[in-house]
Amino acid sequence: MPFNLPIFLTWLRVATIPLVVGIFYLPEAYLTFPEKNLWATIFFIGAAVTDWLDGYLARKWGQVSAFGAFLDPVADKLMVAAALLVLLNFDRVEAWVALVIIGREITISALREWMAQIGASRSVAVHFVGKLKTAAQMVAIPFLLYDDTLFNLFHTSSIGRPLIWVAAVLTVWSMFYYLQKAWPLIKAKTDL
Repeated sequence: MPFNLPIFLTWLRVATIPLVVGIFYLPEAYLTFPEKNLWATIFFIGAAVTDWLDGYLARKWGQVSAFGAFLDPVADKLMVAAALLVLLNFDRVEAWVALVIIGREITISALREWMAQIGASRSVAVHFVGKLKTAAQMVAIPFLLYDDTLFNLFHTSSIGRPLIWVAAVLTVWSMFYYLQKAWPLIKAKTDL
């Protein structure tokens, strides 16, 4: 297993997950609930920045590796799933949204694994719709984690909630896109 700064940043993102979740279990004597929201938001944004940074550095420094390519999306999916479960626990996101997003991630991960086994992983390579879905999630989730008025102008849920719904719609769209791309190969390799 290679170890370099991009992979370290990815592992750091994985290590941030318990912080985003665990901070809400601290006694109120240590942090008030608004402070917990703030710190969870900061940890999530920090992790999201490392998502961009690790890929950028790996490409720039020629440190792209198979292990990094495996670990990066796993870290992203774990981070998003953990944040969605926290948001679900505090009624900041609907159950259907969490189910759609987490279910899609499991489905597409399984599809990519199967396509790799048959030597057709390029047919389910990341597409623009998938990137747009990720961007919508990464913006919506911090707004929902913060859950307070920002700059005395607006409550963050007024942006976070519609944006997470957009992310859910993009999630379904991207899932159907990937399934449609893979379907001819699935059909050819199975007894359908």
